[in-house]
Amino acid sequence: MELQTMYPFRLPRGYVDVEGTLHREGQMRLATAGDELSALRDPRVKADESYMKPLILSKVITMLGTLPEVTPEVIEGLFIADMEFLQDMYDTINKADKPQIQVTCPHCGKQFVDTINFQGAGGTFSRPGSCTVSSRSSRI
Repeated sequence: MELQTMYPFRLPRGYVDVEGTLHREGQMRLATAGDELSALRDPRVKADESYMKPLILSKVITMLGTLPEVTPEVIEGLFIADMEFLQDMYDTINKADKPQIQVTCPHCGKQFVDTINFQGAGGTFSRPGSCTVSSRSSRI
């Protein structure tokens, strides 16, 4: 079994840079102890503890659209919905072997556990094998 360390995502709203370009597709890696330790040593975090999340997110988001790098200032410029999305994603991928969620198939009503897909607004899941609907993939 291979450890997944990189997770692609799609922001609900997207980051708009100074030129007006919208950036929604990105990639986040698993955090390391060093990421959190270096953030704790940062003077901005020492002055204001709430700066920890933007700083850590800027370290673990390896790509966002066509931006050359993701800085704490980029994270500060995110819409609240996107910031919350990324915080939830960070917490989910760093706390579980495989980020999973309990879902109910909207077609057959069967409940099952599926792996979270961060690339679609609302996420996607595969229908359980017992679902009587012919299509094997749906959106939640």
